[in-house]
Amino acid sequence: MDAKRTAFIAMMSGLGFLLSAISLHVAPLLTAIGSQGGAALDLSHIATFVAAIFGGPVVGAIVGFLSGIYAGYYFGYVIGGLGLLSLIGVPLGKALTGLTAGFLYKKLRINSSSRPSMLTVPATLLSYIPECLYTIAYFLYLVPYFYGSFFNWALILPIVIPKAWVEISVMSVLMGALAGNKGFKEFVFRFLGPPKMAQSLRLTKTE
Repeated sequence: MDAKRTAFIAMMSGLGFLLSAISLHVAPLLTAIGSQGGAALDLSHIATFVAAIFGGPVVGAIVGFLSGIYAGYYFGYVIGGLGLLSLIGVPLGKALTGLTAGFLYKKLRINSSSRPSMLTVPATLLSYIPECLYTIAYFLYLVPYFYGSFFNWALILPIVIPKAWVEISVMSVLMGALAGNKGFKEFVFRFLGPPKMAQSLRLTKTE
């Protein structure tokens, strides 16, 4: 991992952390269920998907994990009492989305496709499925195992899962627009990738 890629990870992780902190405090959907937790808008995956498209699965996973640390802290210590389980568990779920998205984007060759927007939207939606299953297992098995049966997961899952799919749906459209924007891709490749990538994009843009 070279200096450019490391700097890209740091920049995207910082962006994801900031988006998470702002959105969680601006748009809380459910502040608490008893003393255990709640739900809120979380836009950190915008950075995760950008990192996965241009950096691949490993970069996507790292950025997803680092971007999710604030959400883990927020749900573990600010509006809930899950503590360390949330601080570790939430970022792991987000890392799973970054990893899956990176594999799908790479498999579909989003960056070299003639129709990147059309491929990016469904790929982004599909990339959330593993985290969705992980989230269900998290509340059904992990939380009761560590905190006992008093945790009423039935009140949280019907809110958390639909909320997350709405977020991912909106982000998939946004990522489709970014993936199809040659100016944005040129900017990222100029910062991250080999000079030939940015040059080829500039030539395509002027043709």
